[in-house]
Formats: sequence, C-alpha cells, structure tokens
Amino acid sequence: QAQLVESGGGLVQPGGSLRLSCVHSVRGASASGMAWYRQAPEGQRELVASITAGGHTNYADSVKDRFSISRDKAGKTVNLQMNSLKPEDTATYYCKQRILGRDIWGQGTQVTVSS
Repeated sequence: QAQLVESGGGLVQPGGSLRLSCVHSVRGASASGMAWYRQAPEGQRELVASITAGGHTNYADSVKDRFSISRDKAGKTVNLQMNSLKPEDTATYYCKQRILGRDIWGQGTQVTVSS
C-alpha cells in the first residue's frame, strides 16, 4: 500500500523559515503531479503549491514569492521551502502525490507560526 511520509513541520516565529518534505514508499514508481495543501483550524483545505512531472509550478497568491516547491528527479520526494512565514500560514500541511494513476495523501504535518 502506497504511503507518504511527511516531515519538517514545527513551531517558528513570524519571519522565520521551515522546509517540509514528503517521500513516497512505492518502489520503482515516479509520481506525476505533486502538491502541498493546508488546512487551518475550522477552515477548508486549500492548495498551496503544485509541481508537475515536467517541473511546472503553481502557487496560491497568498504564498507567492515566499514559498518554493521542488521535487527530486526520481519522482519520490517533494519539498516545500517556506520563508517569511506569517501567523496566517499556521495550518496542518498535507502532501499529495499522484502515483500510478492514484492520488495518495500524507498524514499531515503541523506548522505553527507564533511569537
């Protein structure tokens, strides 16, 4: 069964940085689309950033110029570099990868931005 393992969340002060990573466990498979979503308490899950197999990226307006999504050549790992973090970035962040035609979700990692 395909699984995604996320890491890198935590508590950071406003203006700080965090780097999230997400790796899948499927041997020999390269994910096509990869993305990060987030869900704040009592909010809806929203797309933060996505990246295609060809490296095309897309960002939510609220994170443009602050966040950067990247992936490895093997198609197993997707990263989200988050800079200039704001309190409103506080949420649970979820990774999604499309593997062998199926969307697989991670379990979520908490990011809290607070002084």
